[in-house]
Amino acid sequence: MYEELENFERNHVWDLVEPPPNCGPIGTKWVFKNKLGEDGMVVRNKARLVAQGFCQKEGIDYEETFAPVARLEAIRILLAFAASKGFKLQQMDVKSTFLNRFIEEEVYVRQPPSFESARFPDRVYKLRKAFYGLKQAPRAWYARLKSFLLKSGFVMGSVDKTLFLLSRGGDTLIVQIYVDDIIFGGSSHALVSSFAEQMSSEFEMSLMGELQFFLGCRSSKALKKLSSIKPSTQGTYSRSLTWVTLNL
Repeated sequence: MYEELENFERNHVWDLVEPPPNCGPIGTKWVFKNKLGEDGMVVRNKARLVAQGFCQKEGIDYEETFAPVARLEAIRILLAFAASKGFKLQQMDVKSTFLNRFIEEEVYVRQPPSFESARFPDRVYKLRKAFYGLKQAPRAWYARLKSFLLKSGFVMGSVDKTLFLLSRGGDTLIVQIYVDDIIFGGSSHALVSSFAEQMSSEFEMSLMGELQFFLGCRSSKALKKLSSIKPSTQGTYSRSLTWVTLNL
């Protein structure tokens, strides 16, 4: 929980201010999740501060909310294509994804439960950036990442808006986005390494190495056969549904 709040401070997400008249601040709550590895075992316990976005009113607190998300079929096609070309796909995870984009709307949220200011318990936070739970958060993050990739020379897919391609010389780099999970690979190791360094310099990333487990699918390290991709075990699936939500 302390780590989560440190991320908020480091990314300058909000400012503690006096509540303006009739501001109607949005509530916040803590959500706890066990992050599972490819074997279905718990590898990390995560605490996430989220906004109670169901309190937001369309046209007042937000306008557009749509953000494209990759379909599982698109992921499978990418895995098959990578196998046919001999690409080694890598995986990275964006830390505190939704804290990377400023929001246009004026939004106020209540102080986190059990972490209210002792000096100013009646104040509220005015948001500079989106964070989890806000209706506009996924759209804001996608716009931020898309803008960065396009400026870096990538071309967005005409059908799949979460697929980005970069051609440099005779080499090709493929990037597939699924919210805060990114898989990428290409024909040149130098191009792949350069992209990983570029992303790490722009965002706070966790580089997870060669792709082995993604969206409930396992794959062999070399991705040589499409048959090596198999559904997650029942135990992994059932454990992935274990969410504990606590209102402190």
